[in-house]
Amino acid sequence: MDFASFIGIISGISLVISAIVLRGDLHNFVNVPGAMIVLGGTCAATLLTFRFKEVISAFWAAFFVFSEEDEDPNDMVETIVRLAYMSRREGLVKLGDIKTTSGFLKKACQLIADSSDQDVIRSALRTEIESLKMRHFMVQDVFRKMGTFSPAFGMLGTLIGLVQMLSKLQDASSIGPSMAVALLTTFYGCLLSTLFFLPIAGKLKVRTVTQVQNLEIVFEGAVLILKNNNPMMIYEIISSRIPEKSRKPMPSISERKKWDKAKT
Repeated sequence: MDFASFIGIISGISLVISAIVLRGDLHNFVNVPGAMIVLGGTCAATLLTFRFKEVISAFWAAFFVFSEEDEDPNDMVETIVRLAYMSRREGLVKLGDIKTTSGFLKKACQLIADSSDQDVIRSALRTEIESLKMRHFMVQDVFRKMGTFSPAFGMLGTLIGLVQMLSKLQDASSIGPSMAVALLTTFYGCLLSTLFFLPIAGKLKVRTVTQVQNLEIVFEGAVLILKNNNPMMIYEIISSRIPEKSRKPMPSISERKKWDKAKT
């Protein structure tokens, strides 16, 4: 898990629990029927809204986004510059032989090696980027909807509790405890929404922005390599997508000499 996510989760849970313990009893905030209404209702509404495989994919994506580090756009810029040097030294056809775990980069290199027209490359790679955005939007939307459903079911649980409380008004001693239990479902719904579901959706959106940035670097780099494989010019253009303070300089001559000795 990345450091920011770890600190956020631990600090959020710790502060809520500390506030409860300092001014009361943690046991007073435990209500199994209320938790069943909020969690069960949220899951049911989510499954009614999305297909089961979309919900599973969303949770898998959330697991990976919290467990894996973000890709550094500078690394992708360096990769494109290396490919530019390689294409200048050995020809465009050689790019078809590169080995990479990125399917998008592999596709771009294959299109270049096949001497595809610029319009074909632009169309194919742009379609891939738009498809990725759509898939990621669906994953984010699952958690955004859960962040909407959970407070609503919390309020529903509160209404159920109020009805049960009003049916026992003849017993004045039960009004206070019954009201506390009724309000707990709203507490559960708001807690799940603001501390888990909506932050997860936000985290997924940030990861999508980073991935799209990397794909845009590959997209623009591929077109530039085919058009004019000048490594310095390519570096200057694609690195402009990275903030100046975070941008790494053009690889030095010594680093480029090491590339000549190693396979890309």
